[in-house]
Amino acid sequence: MAAEAVIPVKRQSGKNQAVTMRDVAQASGFSPATVSIVLNNAPLARYIAPTTKKRIEEVAKKLGYRPNIMARFLRSRRSHSVGVMFFDITDPFCTPVLRGIENALYQSSYVPIFADAHNQKNRFERYLEMLLEHHVEALIVVANWLFVDIHLLADLSKRNITAATIGWEMPGDSVSSVMVDNEAGGRLALEHLHQLGHRKIAFIRGPKMLIDSAPRWKGIQKFAHSSGLEIDPALVLQLPDSFDPNSGFEGGYRFTEELLQKKKRFTALMAFDDLTALGAIRALTRAGVKVPEHCSVVGFDDVPLSSLAAPSLTTVRQPLEAMGNLAVNIVMEGVNAGLEKRDWNISQHKMNPELVIRDSTRAAALTGSDD
Repeated sequence: MAAEAVIPVKRQSGKNQAVTMRDVAQASGFSPATVSIVLNNAPLARYIAPTTKKRIEEVAKKLGYRPNIMARFLRSRRSHSVGVMFFDITDPFCTPVLRGIENALYQSSYVPIFADAHNQKNRFERYLEMLLEHHVEALIVVANWLFVDIHLLADLSKRNITAATIGWEMPGDSVSSVMVDNEAGGRLALEHLHQLGHRKIAFIRGPKMLIDSAPRWKGIQKFAHSSGLEIDPALVLQLPDSFDPNSGFEGGYRFTEELLQKKKRFTALMAFDDLTALGAIRALTRAGVKVPEHCSVVGFDDVPLSSLAAPSLTTVRQPLEAMGNLAVNIVMEGVNAGLEKRDWNISQHKMNPELVIRDSTRAAALTGSDD
């Protein structure tokens, strides 16, 4: 007979005991074997009369019966859980992504097991081992450049575990990915400033090791070339590689101060991401440069802080929650394909960015000075 499933309930004796399948069988008048087939939704359940199923389910609900998850796992070897690893929970980029993942898993009746790598490679590797020990059926990694040299994910296919990354494309064809079209996003941001009449534009580029940096800069350069816009090298700075999720804000503040000290005029500043843009606004404000009256500022990501800032930040929105949702759909398709023993292909998705115009940008003021 199948393993019994239990839950503490009040018995007539007044003691907390357990409701078992045998109790449901006794109360419903059906055999323990029939009750087990119905409550476990076993293949033979399709041969049992609907009225019998309904009676057993009603009695089980009335008694407060719940399935024993461990017993079910031992029978099916399925945990109905998905490991979700992220690089740093304090990074505002992660919050909407995790909301999208959690919501999609809830809809799929799967439980997420969250693990924060704290931007540490050894912690990432250890958590990966622990998640595998917990028999997760799939893995989603919200990644950054920290994980570029880690090939452990590529070995998951050998264990029949579906994996997907958000924000990073793994080499090879063993791990699916979900990213925003960074090149298109860079173009959107610069095109917006250009349409507002800005020609003297400062840029704070992203860290070299971050996968988003190069394509965003490529989109900027392509638009500049097509529109005849000259990018002044003296107005271009690049954030250093850092493990600190707050380094963007600090870098934006420090580099904007450096740009102001050069005495090289600029009417707009395009930052690598929102935190960098918010740091830039802080530096401009402290220097007496009003945003957007004297200088427009554009960010990238549309993290929750962007709409709350003063002024609210014009930015390029990554559909972060939708990216988390899509990653779940991808791994669920892989899990189902494995259960149904059918072919399934790795997929690389690039989602479209969206320009969100708020209060930090306006038309360039007309002046006679270029410097």
